[in-house]
Amino acid sequence: MIPTYKRAALDHAKAEAPLESCGLLVVVKGRKRYVPCRNRSRQQDVFLLDPDDYAAAEDLGEIIAIIHSHPNHPPVPSEADRLSCERTALPWFIVNPSTEEWGECLPTGYRAPLIGRQWIWGVSDCWTLARDWYSQTWGLELLDWDRPDTPEQFQHSPMFEDCWADAGFTVVVSDQPEIGDAILMQLGQVGLDHVAIYIGDGMLLHHISGRLSSRDLYGGYYQKQTGRILRHASRR
Repeated sequence: MIPTYKRAALDHAKAEAPLESCGLLVVVKGRKRYVPCRNRSRQQDVFLLDPDDYAAAEDLGEIIAIIHSHPNHPPVPSEADRLSCERTALPWFIVNPSTEEWGECLPTGYRAPLIGRQWIWGVSDCWTLARDWYSQTWGLELLDWDRPDTPEQFQHSPMFEDCWADAGFTVVVSDQPEIGDAILMQLGQVGLDHVAIYIGDGMLLHHISGRLSSRDLYGGYYQKQTGRILRHASRR
């Protein structure tokens, strides 16, 4: 017999399809309870669990897992699921509302490769790649920031100019970057909306929307789009 919390999560998934449902498995007074949450994303195959709902669930009891649906795919963890599962340090359970099949994703220390990773807004984007490079290469754990719900909102009002100083960076006066310098560029219509890392030999590492992360030559177009070169305080 299916546990009560699984039935509740499945019913929620059916009601939200074709969008993904999301919720939390909470221990309340010694029993597992599914707490449905709002998905702030209205795009298919994406969920953004409302932080107010998360806080409300914490007030009810101990959160022990995250549950979401894959209405358009088998309940197999996506790249975004695996990365987000690591961030939360909680088990993730996945249900397909049509087949009623279940899958799971457990935190195991998974890290996406620096080159060839998929672009996923807020989970695996240009700033995520920069943070991962500094962590893996120099052992620096940089701040992360709450992003807008959609990349379109970010493009309308980029955050980098308001955030780089808080992450420990200062402006480099020279136009010749050193290994590990962060390069802020304007690839869209408004402001500095992209960050790359200079990795030496005239190459940069970055992650452009809709593409896999890659190494590219720092010249021509990318140099023309450069607005600031930044150096972390630990390297000065």
